[in-house]
Order: sequence, then C-alpha cells, then structure tokens
Amino acid sequence: MRGAFVRTLMDLAEEDSRIILLTADLGYALMEPFMERFPSQFINVGVAEQNMIGLATGLAESGFVPFVYSIAPFAALRPYEFIRNGPILHQLPARIVGVGGGFEYGNAGVTHHALEDIAVMRVQPGITVVAPADHQQTASALSATWNLPGPVYYRLGKDDKTVIPGLNGEFSLGRAQLVREGSDLLMISMGSVTSEVTDAAQVLACRGIQCSVLVVASVNPAPLEDLAKNLSKFPVAMTVESHYLSGGIGSLVSEVVAERNLACRVVRCGVREMPSDVFGSQAYLRHINGLSSEALVAKATQVLSEAKE
Repeated sequence: MRGAFVRTLMDLAEEDSRIILLTADLGYALMEPFMERFPSQFINVGVAEQNMIGLATGLAESGFVPFVYSIAPFAALRPYEFIRNGPILHQLPARIVGVGGGFEYGNAGVTHHALEDIAVMRVQPGITVVAPADHQQTASALSATWNLPGPVYYRLGKDDKTVIPGLNGEFSLGRAQLVREGSDLLMISMGSVTSEVTDAAQVLACRGIQCSVLVVASVNPAPLEDLAKNLSKFPVAMTVESHYLSGGIGSLVSEVVAERNLACRVVRCGVREMPSDVFGSQAYLRHINGLSSEALVAKATQVLSEAKE
C-alpha cells in the first residue's frame, strides 16, 4: 500500500504544487522517486514526529496540503496532542499517514505495533479516518480524499502485491464495499487483514458455509447505512481487525447494532491483550491473536455452531 501511496501522491503533486511530503527520517528507498521529482516539495524533519505535525499545521494554515509519513504508532500516537490541537481543532488539511497498521512491524516489538491508532483517531469527530484493504483501494482512497478541507488519517499496510478479490480498488467516503455474498455469516473487516478474511471465506465455502464479506475502509465518516443494511440480514456477524478490540471496527459495528436495535449478535475478532513479551512476523502474531485465516475459519465454525444451539 505504501508504494501505491507514493505513486499516487506523485501523480497528484504533478498537478498541484501545494502538496508537500514530510517524513521523520523514514522510508528513503520508498521516498526517493518523490524526492528526486519534487525536491522543493519534500522535507525530512528528522526523528521529530511532534515537530513534524507542528510544521504540517503551519504549512496547512499557509495554504499547502502537507502529508506527514511515519510508522503508524509514531505518526498517530507520539504526536497525538499536536494533531488534536492543530489540524483537528483548526480544521486544517494536514494528512497523517501511518504505515504498518497492526503487526506489520512485528519483529520490531510492541513499540512498533499499531493496535490503538484507529480508536484514538476515530474518537475525534473532526478528522477523516481511512484504512484501505489493499494497494488498489489505497490509490482510490487517496485520490478521493487528498483534497478534503479538514485533516485525514490514513492507516496503510506495507503490502503492494495482495489484491482483495471482488474489491477492484473501489472506495467511497462514508460507504462500505461488499466483496463477497453469502447467507450464513457476515464478516466485516478493516485494513490489510481483509486478505485473511477472504481466504477464510473461501475455505468455509468449500465446507458448505457461505459468508458475506463487507470491507470498511472509510472508518470516519462511518458507513452507517451500509452497516445497518447488511447487519439486519444476519443473526450473527464477525468483525475482524488487526487492532485492539476496544475502539476499532468491532466497537463501531456494535454501536450500529445497539443504536439501530438490530437483532444481530456481534462477535469481535481482534487483539485482546498487549503482546508485550512476544516477538515475531506479522503472520505469526496474527495467528496467535486469532486473526489468521485458519483461526478465523475455526472461529466462524464455532460461532455458527453456537447459533444453531
């Protein structure tokens, strides 16, 4: 997704010189094409994420459209007060780009996990929050939101190869995308872990269980009508996110069910405990947290069995 982000941003910067890319001493191999093509529109602030947000706030107030890029916890959490008091409270077009959502920097340890970024961002009503499911949707989402009047948070993965079947890069602000239809179970996912969800749905289909898969990339504004419409069709739904259970997509779906008085049980699949003493690859960390396709198949089978009892 990060490669799609830079490629799309270069196309946009070619047409609009207001676009400025800032990085906190990160992503040189990725950023080099932008640096070489637009040297006057690139700033490396060094390892100073809070200052980077302050600089972006000033640039946005001066008429520019700054994009600040860092690993997700350092983009969203370290400068959180600066984001709140600057771009959000003043409704300025700063764009915060957090790469490596969930466990994508798994081997770097818990400090590099992004497991609460969506929760802290979506609690602020004045910021758009976008979490694409693949690189094609990343390009579409960036094209659709880069010029919004207020701030935007993008939660991106590193994978620039995996494509979500049926998604075809589709993105609409405030809407969700139904990428697979089935009548037995509704699975709702956010971000790059969607690939595990669609893999699980395919395995379940081979076992005679047909699942609908709904992708939520527009987290704020949330796709409330799309969620309510799909949830109303099922007695049980599973939410899947590489994020803590509190505040993410599982919380959003539960809010919709409660506020719309829908007769649908919500089973949340996410990270339940802080993985402070566990290191490993993204695949390993997803598996031990119940987010691998194999774990999701087992969970879906259990949920449907319980529903029949």
